[in-house]
Amino acid sequence: QVQLVESGGGSVQSGGSLRLDCAVSGDTYSIYSMGWFRQAPGKEREGVALIRRDGITNYADSVKGRFTISQSNNKNTLYLQMNGLKPEDTAIYYCAADRRLYVGYYSVPLFEYMGRGTQVTVSS
Repeated sequence: QVQLVESGGGSVQSGGSLRLDCAVSGDTYSIYSMGWFRQAPGKEREGVALIRRDGITNYADSVKGRFTISQSNNKNTLYLQMNGLKPEDTAIYYCAADRRLYVGYYSVPLFEYMGRGTQVTVSS
């Protein structure tokens, strides 16, 4: 089993920055893919970013160049640095993990483990 707990959400004005953290515990050795997805009110879950055990990263076009996914050296914390935030980035952001190796960010909403989410609100 893997446990994920997000933190770092909040409210920011357009153009601002936030960093989301995800504390990872449990059978972390079994994880091959991690990522972030988001869900805005009335919309479907949307994959945002993926990072694999081999270090390869992958981003949705809507956040490419603005968001950066990374991990701590011991793999116990996952980060999402968000710069140049826009009102359309407003959503609940979830951290997710899977024991399989995935290729694309679009798969992150399907991962087997997920946290409870953290709210990000961007005002214009």
